[in-house]
Amino acid sequence: MSVLSSIGRIATRYAAARARHRGERMLLSLPAELRRDIGFPEIFDARDSRRSATSSAKEVI
Repeated sequence: MSVLSSIGRIATRYAAARARHRGERMLLSLPAELRRDIGFPEIFDARDSRRSATSSAKEVI
């Protein structure tokens, strides 16, 4: 394995990670309603519902 092939693999992984993060940032910049309509991602919906549940619990107390 040469040094150049190692650098090439690292550059390829870096480019893929940048593209993935750029796509996520683009989707996260959309309004929440639109993200829910397209189903991206359900993890954020669960986190948001958890936050609203804790904030409503604080209001009750």
